[in-house]
Amino acid sequence: MQNPIARFAPQLTGEYPNQFMDLFNNLNIHEKEDPERIKKMLWGAYSFGSHYHEHQQRQSGRPYFEHCLAVGKILAGWNMDHVTVIGGLLHDTVEDTEVTLPMLEEKFGDDIARLVDGVTKLGDIKFSSRKAKQTGNIMKMLLSVAKDLRVIIIKFADRLHNMKTIRHLSPVKQRRIAIETRDVYSPLAHRLGMATVKWELDDLVFSTLNPAMFKEIDANLKSTFKQRNRYIKEFSKPIKDELAIHGITAKIYGRPKSHSSIYQKMIKRGKEFEEIFDIVAIRIVVDTADQCYLAMGIVHQMFVPIPERFKDFVASPKMNAYQSIHTTVVGPRGRKVEIQIRTHQMEQTAEIGVAAHWRYKEGGQYKAEIDSHMRWLRELVDILQGESSDPSEFMHLLKIDMFNDVIFVLTPAGDLIQLPAGSTPIDFAFQVHTEVGLHCMGAKVNKAIAPLNTKLKNGDAVEIITSQNQTPHYGWLRFAVTSKARNNINRHLRKIRYSESLKLGGEILEKTLRRLKQYELVKQINESYRKLGYKSKNDLHVAIGDGTIMIRDILKKLFPAEVEQISDKVEKIHADDSFINLARGAAKGVKLQGISNLMVTFGKCCSPIPGDELVGFVTRGRGITLHRADCASLPLLDEDSDRIIPVDWDVGKNETFNVKIKVVSQDRSGILKEISEAISSEEVNISSVDLQTRDNIVTAYFVVQVRDIKQLERVKRRISKIKGIDYTERTVRD
Repeated sequence: MQNPIARFAPQLTGEYPNQFMDLFNNLNIHEKEDPERIKKMLWGAYSFGSHYHEHQQRQSGRPYFEHCLAVGKILAGWNMDHVTVIGGLLHDTVEDTEVTLPMLEEKFGDDIARLVDGVTKLGDIKFSSRKAKQTGNIMKMLLSVAKDLRVIIIKFADRLHNMKTIRHLSPVKQRRIAIETRDVYSPLAHRLGMATVKWELDDLVFSTLNPAMFKEIDANLKSTFKQRNRYIKEFSKPIKDELAIHGITAKIYGRPKSHSSIYQKMIKRGKEFEEIFDIVAIRIVVDTADQCYLAMGIVHQMFVPIPERFKDFVASPKMNAYQSIHTTVVGPRGRKVEIQIRTHQMEQTAEIGVAAHWRYKEGGQYKAEIDSHMRWLRELVDILQGESSDPSEFMHLLKIDMFNDVIFVLTPAGDLIQLPAGSTPIDFAFQVHTEVGLHCMGAKVNKAIAPLNTKLKNGDAVEIITSQNQTPHYGWLRFAVTSKARNNINRHLRKIRYSESLKLGGEILEKTLRRLKQYELVKQINESYRKLGYKSKNDLHVAIGDGTIMIRDILKKLFPAEVEQISDKVEKIHADDSFINLARGAAKGVKLQGISNLMVTFGKCCSPIPGDELVGFVTRGRGITLHRADCASLPLLDEDSDRIIPVDWDVGKNETFNVKIKVVSQDRSGILKEISEAISSEEVNISSVDLQTRDNIVTAYFVVQVRDIKQLERVKRRISKIKGIDYTERTVRD
């Protein structure tokens, strides 16, 4: 039996608790470090955390500190330094006990206190149905991570253990935590190259959100284990023998794909488990990069390769530093087999990503591998902080940066540029340099002129044509993919919109006051911007220009007594002021990239209504005109596709839109009355009627006011049921 004194003074007895020794023995200690000093530090953290969590229990009924110890062991298994492991042991002390950050700082130092503080902040993340709140929480997480990458590594270990014990929580909490893991932590692990973490999290999420399907796939994998094992041995043995002949000592093994990835394959291909043959990838692990290519050549000589399934991530690593040669061959009995060839170092990087490289140089500097990840995170945070507050745009950019596959394209000088899949020359231009992107006029792809919305492919050689007269416009947002490109385009467009609203706001203020015969108030209003809640006179004018604040509101707040005398005139001007409406040109009920009240107009050629797929066309010198996506008046896409931009509806319940319908019927007594009653029965107002009769056929054109496409369809169905009606259709006939 272990000496009970060891619990209090193991340094004296030499008997540390078994759990502590398991943790210490798994710890990665640098050759320059003193093991006894680190053991003393680790024991201090272990006993400190154990003491403050002593009377706490998890939902499972187990002691709370078991979770902290599990997090420390996971971190040690990932080869993390002792400071990070101690941060893992103490990660919940500030959040869940009476321990304060100053206490941690005094006892363990600044570095560990900062790590615990970072993880504590991450613990505040809670998802809600409101995207804006979710956006704020994710940004908060990324800000903490960008300061010290070890924060997210501790959080991964914490989340991994929490997901493994999630069954003890209520179903509602299980679902919330699983969705949070799926949407944030799994893609972030992917982006940091921590493949093992990602696969484990994905499977734990899958088993939580879809337990029945998880159990079915798990049962199938277990039942086919022996069969898969025999095939792996049959396939691997001749390869291993041939590699040995060429002096290559290789580790060859088969690894089944994760349950979640198998399920995704089943969904994507529309097949059952029995029809998915590539559920196992063969790994060939060798000593050097040169041996990777030699092994690949030997495999291709022994089995027929499938050219389109070959990828060389050794020569061109992924953004997350992943390196491996991927090839698929036709194995015994005609089965396709995926093979991954890599070195032992690449294997470690592929499994735990950035954690595999965690070492400090003299002076506390990070290695280059860590620096590359830190640069990516900091750039991402800078870009997303500078982006608009639209939650949908934020999540779009976040997913592009964290989850997309990559392509490699060449500059004219032969340099490789990594971009997310689906990128265009615009993305390439901004990746080369911001100024190149801002003045991008055209592009050559593989020496041929190509539209700016061309989707680039692996190996494309891209040359950007620039002009100082060229600047970004809304059309670019239709096909720009990377956060760097979209952020710079939006930033430029906001500057233009700001300057336009600034000029317009000044004109509206002066002309409105002149019409009210109160022009002498201009100076006072301009000097009262702080009373109105603005930082400068310019900000006030911008708010007037874009409709954020109305002149009547300004007058009521600053000059309530004077407004009493001219209130009727103020209300009348704002009710029918054609100057303001024309100047703003606001098309109510639509938004572009999260911006509402745009300076746009509806196209008379197609009269779009809510429910129609809507696009905007950037006219030259006349702003944006809105059309139905199928409008015949839109320009040819191959000529002007970069000027077509997506626009969304954003309408209230009581807003109506004019639309023209054509009704053709037999001419008989009372037909017009019946059609009118049918329209009115759907609570739709008729604005005008144009009736023509020829050869006993009536053609009637009704302009009606409807809320959306659904109401219009109900009107058409109602009319079609009238006796003698030939057909009813929507039309744009003038």
